[in-house]
Amino acid sequence: MSSLTEVDGVLGEALRDYLAHLRVERGLSANTVDAYGRDLVRYVAHLGEVGRMSLAQVTEADVLAYVDAIRQGGDGGAPLSASSTARALAAVRGWHRFVHAEGLAAEDPTTQVHAPTRMRRLPHALSVDDVSRLLDAAGAGEGPVPLRDRALLELLYATGGRISEIVGLDVDDVGDAPVVRLRGKGDKERVVPVGSFARDAVQAYLVRARPVLASAARQQGTPALFLNARGGRMSRQTAWAALQAAAGRAGLAGVSPHTLRHSFATHLLAGGADVRVVQELLGHASVTTTQIYTMVTPDALREVYAAAHPRAR
Repeated sequence: MSSLTEVDGVLGEALRDYLAHLRVERGLSANTVDAYGRDLVRYVAHLGEVGRMSLAQVTEADVLAYVDAIRQGGDGGAPLSASSTARALAAVRGWHRFVHAEGLAAEDPTTQVHAPTRMRRLPHALSVDDVSRLLDAAGAGEGPVPLRDRALLELLYATGGRISEIVGLDVDDVGDAPVVRLRGKGDKERVVPVGSFARDAVQAYLVRARPVLASAARQQGTPALFLNARGGRMSRQTAWAALQAAAGRAGLAGVSPHTLRHSFATHLLAGGADVRVVQELLGHASVTTTQIYTMVTPDALREVYAAAHPRAR
């Protein structure tokens, strides 16, 4: 069974009703509904293998067997990663909740079924020296673009802002005060301090580079802080390209805008900042998201071991 059109009978009707509910009542996008459909078609195939003709017959053991099958590829499909398995199980849970709420099944067999644990990876952060090399590389060269790129990357690192937040800044957002107003997810605004290095870089850009870039605009000037070569607001793609070019000149690989955000948080915590303060600066809704930065890195473990263990050398 590979598509929704091949699902018939009671299960097929229940599946089509659920997908219509997601599309019409929940307002999910077509892509999201299609993804749910693909996961649930695989689930229906599993139910057919174990002889279940309706969701009212499904037990917790059936759901657990399905999770194991898709994790290992035991149902003939491709084995799924922990994150993909969690996504597929979310689709199954949603369908069972819907059927139970509609009174088509007396029990929801998924309530005690948990997704496989996903490994938490430490965010990649640059060392302080590598950040300095990156920023110096951004400002290398003549003309307005190096001044702009240096100011851009200085602000990214100084504030821990997302790339969309930084390119979304207007000139009025920076002002003369040692703070900047960032508009984050959900248009939530936060005020973040800005150090002297970033302030000086932004001031140099405003005085010596932005007027040159603004002169290329064919229409009335934009309030945007960072401008592209045509005098319009700099896009995330252009900002990404500027970062990649600087990283290449600095000899650094695997650097993204989020790398500077991770470096900002990691360096603050290493310097003794409270995790709740870092949470506010990053604009995280929950401190749990921020606490990943408090995980001990392998380098830190080796340093402590080498310094403390009597036979470390």
